[in-house]
Amino acid sequence: MIRDTVSDLPVPGAAELALHGLSRDVDTHDAHMAGVPGMNLIEVGGRPGVASLALPITVGAWNLERCLFPEASARQVADCNVLLVSEMDHGMARTAQRNTTRDVAATLGMGYAYGVEFLELGLGSSTEREFCVDDHNARGYHGNGLMAKTGLRSPFAVRLYGKRQWFSDAEQPRLGERIAVGAIIPTEAGPFLAVSTHLESACGPDHRAAQVQGLLAVIDAEFAGLPCLIGGDLNTGNHNDGDWRAEGLFDLARAAGFTAHGGAEDQATTRPSLITRWPDRAMKLDWFLARGLRIGDTEIRSSLDETGRPLSDHDVIVTQVLGLI
Repeated sequence: MIRDTVSDLPVPGAAELALHGLSRDVDTHDAHMAGVPGMNLIEVGGRPGVASLALPITVGAWNLERCLFPEASARQVADCNVLLVSEMDHGMARTAQRNTTRDVAATLGMGYAYGVEFLELGLGSSTEREFCVDDHNARGYHGNGLMAKTGLRSPFAVRLYGKRQWFSDAEQPRLGERIAVGAIIPTEAGPFLAVSTHLESACGPDHRAAQVQGLLAVIDAEFAGLPCLIGGDLNTGNHNDGDWRAEGLFDLARAAGFTAHGGAEDQATTRPSLITRWPDRAMKLDWFLARGLRIGDTEIRSSLDETGRPLSDHDVIVTQVLGLI
């Protein structure tokens, strides 16, 4: 687990970015990543406004696809008390070198924790390069965030099972692996654990099931007895003909006492965006997994802003924590 925190992740140095000539295997990857400080820290900041949250608590989970528009994205979820986000840039040319998690949290009056999923060595895909303001990344970080209108206790991050396949990707070379970022959320009814995660897309269901199994093992070992809400882009059905029902991760979650909440079964959570321009590709990827919590209905909220502009290729899923069990 990653537990050490800083107020600002360090800028990677030349040696940390110098991957040319390295063998593209797991051991070499992990040995190099261990020497990159930003990959082994959690950035925490923001200014939460209350000591604890009153029930009901509105929670959003949103893959923000780099977060091209932090302020407009924040307005879309202004009613949320807790927000679980993924694909958030920090010092990337395609998002104007902004710390997008910090900026969303500031707009919403929230505290935040942010963990780096990938250190990106390039500027992104060909469509992403259209948004670049520079020919370099100031930091190159891309990851997950957790925000709340109350203080976050015991923030942590966990790297999930993986094969480091993005390390060898020709178009988007990256150092890192999928990650979960979590913290304890104080409420007037007692604390619960919130976890923002993002499972692998470029794989089959067994890979994602292994990621969930590993995450649940950490939660049970480190936070036994705490009610828990996991939320994010679980990539269910990705590279599997879009069939989310074929994912074994749901059986694993149920066996561990979790229930799944994803809104209407026949409603997709993806849409075409400014970056992802596939009008016919619609999948149901985004979910909450809850244990020890009484959860209300889950809404799939459009990610189109007031002008009709897509803020992401994912819609937001929003639910309410009605009580602790």
